[in-house]
Amino acid sequence: MVMIPVILAGGKGERFWPLSRKQRPKQFLCLDGGGKSLLQATADRLLNIAGGWQGLWVITASHLEEGIKQQLPDLPAENLLVEVEGRDTAPAVAWATLEIAKRHGEDAVIGFFPADHWIGEQDIFEKTLKAASELAVQHSAITTLGIAPTYASTGYGYIEQGQAIGDFNGITGYQVSRFTEKPDQATAEEFLATGRFSWNGGMFIFPAGVVLRELEIHAPEIIEPLRTQGPSVYPKLPKLSIDYALMEKTDRAYVLPVHFSWDDLGDWNAIERLMKDDKPNIELANHVGLDTQGALLYAANEEDLIVTIGLEDTVVVRDGSVTLIVKKDRTQDIKKVLKQIQENSKWTELL
Repeated sequence: MVMIPVILAGGKGERFWPLSRKQRPKQFLCLDGGGKSLLQATADRLLNIAGGWQGLWVITASHLEEGIKQQLPDLPAENLLVEVEGRDTAPAVAWATLEIAKRHGEDAVIGFFPADHWIGEQDIFEKTLKAASELAVQHSAITTLGIAPTYASTGYGYIEQGQAIGDFNGITGYQVSRFTEKPDQATAEEFLATGRFSWNGGMFIFPAGVVLRELEIHAPEIIEPLRTQGPSVYPKLPKLSIDYALMEKTDRAYVLPVHFSWDDLGDWNAIERLMKDDKPNIELANHVGLDTQGALLYAANEEDLIVTIGLEDTVVVRDGSVTLIVKKDRTQDIKKVLKQIQENSKWTELL
């Protein structure tokens, strides 16, 4: 066993609405045509590193517990941690690390991975995780995986590489100079020009004891209540991301720039990135179109027919009694519309 992987599976994925709903979040969906949900694909990707199902853990929200069990029937019950209330990733990482340290000791190497990412090149991915584990053990480090930027994105946080510290399983590791939140366009372009920045993919590998000690220094308001009172204290914990609570403050942060294909599948446009071909449209539905190009068509019911005339750069999604029609450059605004729907009691069942 190289590490104990923990899948963070409590997210919502609202920008994939209406396919993504409260009881059927993005990680439960099959979005790449591969026949498995994002959660199932993530588990499969980590099983070899985990040494089988006994070494794999999942942390999720209480309303998703039954869905997780259905999606991952081979996951041991004792390896599923259920939060009574979502408080972002810092409490999730802290609680899971405490539980794993109790069972496997503080020398156990733990990796945290979002449930809803797409990753290619399994062999490179596994090589990278072994390198991350080596770095974490040799330097008592919190290793983060830096995604090579392919464009000047304003939607991701960035990691700046500092001093190189050596070679790990054929990959050079660096001290983290700084973490930066989502920049404006000009700043993102400056970052790319330096060649020192990577995207923050939200994947972390570390010895359990290292993070427990760092949380005691930088986030005692999270780790101490969990240590003394257990997960029942969850509703009283601050709602903080692990980046803000720890990674932006610790001096134990190191980065490995990675070279496998990656996409965080943030909204419907990600499907086009995964499935783009020479056809004028991405069709995940029965579609009859006239003068339509650059469209993405999706229907949950394989018998439904979507008919379009004169559309360009548009997403059309049909699921149950809901139809979404949105210009590709406005998909980020789906969350704004959901707030309006939430305000009307007769529509809340559609969330």
